[in-house]
Amino acid sequence: MADPQEYEVTVVGGGPAGLTTALYTTRLGHETVMINRGGGRAAMMLDTHNVIGVREDVSGNEFLQTAREQIESYGADYHQDFVNDIERREDGRFDVTAGNTSVVTEHVVLATGFSDVRPDPPLPRTGRGLHWCLHCDAYMFVDQPVFVMGAGDAAATVAMIMLNFTDEVDLLTRGDEPEWSDETASQLAAHPVDVVHEEIESMEKGDDGWLESFTFADGTTREYRGGFPMYGSDYNTALAEKLGADLNDDGTIAVDDHGQTSAEGVFAVGDITPGHNQIPTAMGEGARCGIQNHYDLRTFPMSTDEIEARGGEIEESTTPGISEELRARAREHNADAAAPPVEIDDTAEPADD
Repeated sequence: MADPQEYEVTVVGGGPAGLTTALYTTRLGHETVMINRGGGRAAMMLDTHNVIGVREDVSGNEFLQTAREQIESYGADYHQDFVNDIERREDGRFDVTAGNTSVVTEHVVLATGFSDVRPDPPLPRTGRGLHWCLHCDAYMFVDQPVFVMGAGDAAATVAMIMLNFTDEVDLLTRGDEPEWSDETASQLAAHPVDVVHEEIESMEKGDDGWLESFTFADGTTREYRGGFPMYGSDYNTALAEKLGADLNDDGTIAVDDHGQTSAEGVFAVGDITPGHNQIPTAMGEGARCGIQNHYDLRTFPMSTDEIEARGGEIEESTTPGISEELRARAREHNADAAAPPVEIDDTAEPADD
C-alpha cells in the first residue's frame, strides 16, 4: 500500500450530511477527502421530496452524484470504499483505513447513518408502496388507502398521524403481539384505524410496479396505495464507539450543535445523530459541522501565543492559509464561473457544404 495521503478533514459516508460537510470544509480551504461505501437511504429514493430548489423527478442517485461532482470540483477527493478501521495516533491525528485507501487526518466526520429494520416479505418495492420517511412521503397518500406495519408505540402513533392525510388507514401487526402502551392503546381505540392482526400471505402490484393490495392469512384482501414499516433502526456506530464517542440511549451518537462528539476531533452528522431524518435537516447539520471544522482548523487569526512564538510578527509569506493545491482549484473554478457564456446565434443561416 502506498504512503497514506494527509488531510485536514476526512468524511466517512456520502449522504447529504456528509456531502454538505465536505462542501463547506473544502470551500473554506481545508484539504478534505470523502470515503463512501455507497448505498444509504438517500440512494434508494426514486424521487426527491421536500428539498427546495430540487425537482421531484430527481432520483436519490442523481441528487448524490451532482453533490459528489460539486465537492470534487472545489477540490475534495472522493473514494468509494468501506472504512474498516480508524486509529488515533500519538500526535492526535487519525489513521483511516478503507480497503486499499489509507489516509492520515486531523479531524474525522462520521456520516455513516443507519439501516432501517425491514419486515419479512412479501413487501412492495421501496418507493412504490414501501416508504421509510413519513414526513417526506405522507403527502403522496392524500385520500389513498394506507398501511402502517408494526406492533409498537411508533407504529400506532404513525397510523394515527396518517389520519391527517387520509381516512383509510390500517395498522398491520402481521401476527405480532401488540407492544404499545396502555395510553397508546386507549388513543388508538378512539381513532378510526383498523388494526389487522393476520399475517400477509401475498400481494398484488400494478403494471407500474406500485402496490395494489395485500391478501392476508384469513383470505381477506385489502387495497393499499402504500405505507410505512415501523420496526426501528440499526445505527452504524462501531467506528464512533471505537474512538470513544458517547452514544445516546436510542443508539444515536451524542453531539453538540455543531456535530462535535465527546471524542476530540471526531464529529458526527446526519441520520446517525438525534433528530429528524430529512435531507434538509442533514444538510443543515453538515453546514454547521463544516463551519465548526473551519473554526478549529483555520490558520488565521493566530492567537497571541502563536504570534509571540513567531517573534511577534506574522510573515506575509505564510499567507494565504489555504494549500497551494486548493488555491489552484479555486482559481480554476472561479475563472470558469467568471467566464462569459458562449452566445449562439440560432438565427444565422447554415453554411454551405
